[in-house]
Amino acid sequence: QVQLVESGGGLVQPGGSLRLSCKASGSIFSIGDMGWYCQASGKERELVATITSYGSTNYGDSVKGRFTISRDAAINTVYLEMNSLKPEDTAVYYCNGLIKVRWGTTRGTYWGRGIEVTVSS
Repeated sequence: QVQLVESGGGLVQPGGSLRLSCKASGSIFSIGDMGWYCQASGKERELVATITSYGSTNYGDSVKGRFTISRDAAINTVYLEMNSLKPEDTAVYYCNGLIKVRWGTTRGTYWGRGIEVTVSS
């Protein structure tokens, strides 16, 4: 069984910063790409950022220059540093990972349960 658990969300004022963390645990052989997605109320889930196992990154247009994704492979954790936050960043943030649970199998996509980020004064 694989679990991804997000932490670090909450309420922050416009212009402020937050750091989200997501730790994968359980029966893990290897982890490929990891990423963050967000879903605002009444909207579709959308890409925030992804990072490959080699450290290559990709960002959604709305967060480029403000958010930074990173990972610590030794502890199966991905981070999202969020700066210059705007009210429109308010959403539930989900992490995901492409995870192989044993040698010889294909990677499956696993999701965390999500964590709320609210940007408001």
